[in-house]
Amino acid sequence: MTTAGPIDVGLAATDAGLRLIVAECFGVEVPTFQGEGPSCGHPALFIRLSRCNLTCTKCDTKYTWDRSQFDLRKESTKRTVADLVAWATSSPVKLVVITGGEPLLQQTRLVPLVRQLLAAGKRVEFETNGTLAPVPELVADGVRFNVSPKIASFGVDEAKSIVTAALEAFVASGRAAFKFVASSVADLDRIAELADAHQLAPVWVMPEGTTADAITEATRVLADAVAARHWHFTTRLHVLAFADARGR
Repeated sequence: MTTAGPIDVGLAATDAGLRLIVAECFGVEVPTFQGEGPSCGHPALFIRLSRCNLTCTKCDTKYTWDRSQFDLRKESTKRTVADLVAWATSSPVKLVVITGGEPLLQQTRLVPLVRQLLAAGKRVEFETNGTLAPVPELVADGVRFNVSPKIASFGVDEAKSIVTAALEAFVASGRAAFKFVASSVADLDRIAELADAHQLAPVWVMPEGTTADAITEATRVLADAVAARHWHFTTRLHVLAFADARGR
């Protein structure tokens, strides 16, 4: 996949009025960090989009998709591209993380948002489950993809969560890191199978857990085996620092 061309400065009126289904935005009023992956610890702004194409039982943001537990009309709002750009550019923080849910469900409407964020000097990271290939316009300088394929132990059918064509597109982009949630050495064996089969690199492993104790326990279970495979290891900083509080 090739890099997109130069980013246009300014939004067309039709683009400015495009609306995205947003669960929450945070990091401006109360500062926070990217809690996971290659940019762990970097100051960050978050735009969390609503809706997902998977139904993982261990998901920690079910308010973005699980209609059986949440009223999605109350858990989300429609916000214009212009509104989101104004919100993000009100902060000096450079990193904007677009997450979900699954943000690439709305990727055609994200193109003008990302263009304007880049034009304003921001850099953008997508947190994605890796089931949807990015449109070429998003594969641009200043954009990275933290691709988190979900394995069966996360409570999902891998026939739905492992999509070869999408993973190939992320590999070809040259702008992706592959971040897996794990809680056991058996999970690492499965991750190795997927990494080998799809040529995924670099591989990051993140311990499963939504409490500091669970993160610590999983870290100690996994650390030696991750190091032996020469993979990257990331914690979940927002859980350790803010007790997994929503909007942090």
